[in-house]
Amino acid sequence: MRRTRTRLGRGLGALIATATAAVGLAATPAAATPAASGQTAQPGQTCTAADLGTRHPIIKSAEVAPTITHFKGWYVTEGSTGNQSVNTNTTETISVSVGLNGTVQGSFAVEALGSVGASLGLNVQVNYTHTSSTSQSISWNFRQPGYYGLYEGTKKVTGTYGSLNCNRSDAGGLKWTEGPDTGSYTTFTTLEEGAVRCEDKVPANSIMAKAQGLLDCGSPAATAKHPAGPVPSAKADQAKHDADNAATAAKAAQSMKATQAKPAPRAALNCQPGAYKIDVPGKPLNWSAPLLANDGIRLRESNVFSAHLDNWRLCNVTENNGVLEASLWNWGNGGCATIPADIANQEQAYLTTATCGEDDLQRFYVYRDVPGSSKIGLQNKYTGSMMGHDRYADGELIRQYSSGRQDGTGTYTLTGV
Repeated sequence: MRRTRTRLGRGLGALIATATAAVGLAATPAAATPAASGQTAQPGQTCTAADLGTRHPIIKSAEVAPTITHFKGWYVTEGSTGNQSVNTNTTETISVSVGLNGTVQGSFAVEALGSVGASLGLNVQVNYTHTSSTSQSISWNFRQPGYYGLYEGTKKVTGTYGSLNCNRSDAGGLKWTEGPDTGSYTTFTTLEEGAVRCEDKVPANSIMAKAQGLLDCGSPAATAKHPAGPVPSAKADQAKHDADNAATAAKAAQSMKATQAKPAPRAALNCQPGAYKIDVPGKPLNWSAPLLANDGIRLRESNVFSAHLDNWRLCNVTENNGVLEASLWNWGNGGCATIPADIANQEQAYLTTATCGEDDLQRFYVYRDVPGSSKIGLQNKYTGSMMGHDRYADGELIRQYSSGRQDGTGTYTLTGV
């Protein structure tokens, strides 16, 4: 048996989250606290009003499983030892993803995957990439005759995350607390290729052991004399079938989310009596709803022509663990603030208004400063992203940012009118 080789795989080019501790390959629970050394937010630590419009990931669970991405059963006879190149078949394709959009967009996703790698002590992909979905050629020096499994594999890492948000604390002051936003992620480690026989002794729960499990050891193909070359593997075929079914189901579920129907209309909104401006703290510009359906919510200065487009009401308000959830109804155009469904998976998608309906894209978490202060941060319930603006300027669109605006431009004031 030759020593296995590792590589980053063709075209991966992903950034690597470097970790220092080595861990086994068995399913491993990660601590439910952010573990990345560079992460600034920790549960219970103090934060400031400038952090109200930001969020950081917290890893809630992680599982590591050796996975074979390419495999081929191969018989080597006395006359066919030495170097050979073998085309292996795809058994599973792994894509890196964070959250609902099936890819990796924005700083929050990169920070989440970096936290995963550091907490597990593994080098994981932190940019969007995927393992090859086509046949892979593996060159190997076969020194002994026998029944081999040639493979390419990796450690597939999956789990769930939550978010840390700055919010008022019952104990007083502002603290980083776990918000209601949660999601799942998938990533993988460096690719490894090799060859293994039925009789080889390999580490349990390793990539090599996973490949050995795809060999039909004990079958006539493995024990009887066989011509040099490929050997069918029923176990490998079944593994590919199972992986294809799982991928098809995942794509179908993702497609259903991506092609949402129009929001179901509400019978009525239960709005609080007060109306508010959503201001940039200490400055005259505030959120103003669009007059045109294809426009977005922009920073504007209130004047006699504002026509209540700068007035908002909090509707269907609920509160859970100190975090408000509400729809933002605009007095001027009668619509509710929303992220357009067709671009909801994009970093910096703009905020607009639409007919109010039963739709999580129209629901927002409201993080508040200490009592007596009107400063807030706003997070979309469906996307998990924080609201903010790229620059302070008249006409600037309000957009979503996965981690919020770290310069404090995602903190607003809710000013009664």
